Amino acid sequence: MPYTERLDDALVYAAGLHRDQTRKGSGIPYVTHLLAVAAIVGENGGTEDEVIAALLHDAPEDAGGKARLEDIRMRFGDLVAGIVAGCTDTYEDPKPPWRRRKEEYLAHLAEAPAPVRLVSAADKLHNARSVLADYRAVGEDLWDRFNGGREGTLWYYRAVADTLSGAGGGPVVDELERVVAEMERATRDHGVS
Repeated sequence: MPYTERLDDALVYAAGLHRDQTRKGSGIPYVTHLLAVAAIVGENGGTEDEVIAALLHDAPEDAGGKARLEDIRMRFGDLVAGIVAGCTDTYEDPKPPWRRRKEEYLAHLAEAPAPVRLVSAADKLHNARSVLADYRAVGEDLWDRFNGGREGTLWYYRAVADTLSGAGGGPVVDELERVVAEMERATRDHGVS
């Protein structure tokens, strides 16, 4: 079934919200991440609402908090807003401590509905692919970009993959498992354990 004008609206909305943002340490426009996550969701059977939520999954956290979530609800409906809310680990600015935030998100993710798990898995898969590619390009200096550093970042991606696998898995989670295992191998192969 083809997408409707709602997706067009979400593309423009997401691009506008994240126009001035870039990916950590890379200078790559942030919107490329949103497009990649939406593509992963769409290519894995996601509905139009799930693809729209993938485009908007970082909007409350990075571009306006709860007020942004309510704007998304008004523009795109309760289902999209519910998925976006389920993918958001904080509305606070400044954000709470990193480790606590991630542990709370993992507990939430274990019980989250399937659409939230799909969008979250696609998000984490694209992030993990980027981390692995960047690690291969810059090596151990990569970890300075992340609040969790090397150990925390590797812990988090392994924990997300394990949590999603335990909550039902699926093709996106299977791919996430493979990429996380490759991240773990790559860091071990560099003589760091």
